[in-house]
Amino acid sequence: MNRKPSGRQYINYAFYKLSSNWYEISKNKRKNISQKLLNILENYEKKLTLNIYSTLGIRAECDFMLWRVSEKLELFEKMTHEVMNSGLGPYITLNYSFLSMTKHSQYVSKNKNIDQEGTRIRIKPKKRKYLIVYPFVKKVEWYLLSQKQRQKMMSEHIGTGHRYPSISINTSYSFGIDDQEQVVSFETDYPEDFLDLVEEMRSQKARAYTERDVPIITCIHKDCLLYTSPSPRDRTRSRMPSSA
Repeated sequence: MNRKPSGRQYINYAFYKLSSNWYEISKNKRKNISQKLLNILENYEKKLTLNIYSTLGIRAECDFMLWRVSEKLELFEKMTHEVMNSGLGPYITLNYSFLSMTKHSQYVSKNKNIDQEGTRIRIKPKKRKYLIVYPFVKKVEWYLLSQKQRQKMMSEHIGTGHRYPSISINTSYSFGIDDQEQVVSFETDYPEDFLDLVEEMRSQKARAYTERDVPIITCIHKDCLLYTSPSPRDRTRSRMPSSA
């Protein structure tokens, strides 16, 4: 059955850990693998929205993240297959992968703040310096409340967000397609604003209906991701750009 495209997007946040063995191979081999990876990333930037982030030194279980947005779920599979077969595969582990989709929010009737919420079904990353990825699950009791009760609490939530214009919110939904129910990512140049926002929201009534909201991962935006950092064995410094 053929259906007209809905215009909704798939969202994937994939967090990888780089093996310590990577720095034990020769500089030339690292350079060759990195170039293959660069070619793959540049090819897929023509097919989907791709943003690269570093979590090196921020999280123990991951070193970098690929944020991908596409109307075709299969592109995530194909891209991952190519990355794993680029030569980098034996040196990386996928520790987190959050899948979600865009949809209209039932709590916002019109778009009052385009960077924070609205009826949009498409996400356009702002490429701000920091991204905080926030998957979560609501308690069953939340869904047993009336729409009016939930709307009242969400209006308080949304109003709080408006007081932090330096933060852009990207909301997506995972009902039935992944373990969490929603994935919200926050783009900002000022992590301190996000900390203050979350602290303020912790005391609001909606918080009592949160079942799980971990891991929360802070990421740093990068323009490139070439794993060509010299190992301790190298006598000369790599001329290639590096983010890890």
